[in-house]
Amino acid sequence: MKRIILAAVALLAFGFVKAQVKQSASNTRFGIKGGMNVATLTGDEEDTKSLIGLHIGGIVECKINDKFAIQPELLFSMQGTKYEYSGYDGFETYYAEDKFKLNYLNIPIMAKYYAAKKFYIEAGPQIGFLLSARYEYSDSVYGSGEEDAKDYVKSVDFGLNIGAGFDFTDNVFAGVRYNFGLSNINDFEDDDDFKSHNGVLSISAGYKF
Repeated sequence: MKRIILAAVALLAFGFVKAQVKQSASNTRFGIKGGMNVATLTGDEEDTKSLIGLHIGGIVECKINDKFAIQPELLFSMQGTKYEYSGYDGFETYYAEDKFKLNYLNIPIMAKYYAAKKFYIEAGPQIGFLLSARYEYSDSVYGSGEEDAKDYVKSVDFGLNIGAGFDFTDNVFAGVRYNFGLSNINDFEDDDDFKSHNGVLSISAGYKF
């Protein structure tokens, strides 16, 4: 049901943007943005640590008036989480770090409200398409390695973004945003009840042409 609702919202938003572009092309601006992700997994996950990644992509800002704008984006996003733990195997203490690295192609559609001339708040749905998933492990005793984990992660992720930003000039802007993952991305066949959701804090800077 969540997927149906979010997909419908996304389609309506895209249709609205298209209408706005036709109605007033002069109020539509293209741009690029990029920055840092501080990602983790929430839900039934325990003892997760933040994983630092990057995001980069393009935006289209469609101004409705001086206060409101709709902004669809296309972003490559590095997400996931990591686990750190230690133990004793009967002979010595070992330390281990596991990383679960997820790369997505995300399409957020943000509604922006300019509370002041240059300061805005934003919110909107997001759909993400999984590009790759890697599980990397490192152990002080048994060494390290990695394996493909794409079969254990669902290929589509739905989420909700909230954030804020500031236009330093007519071209340069910066913002902060948090993505609440609404979908359970766990795709283990023998563990359907385990819930795992993306959670990503993004800090961005960008340029509008």
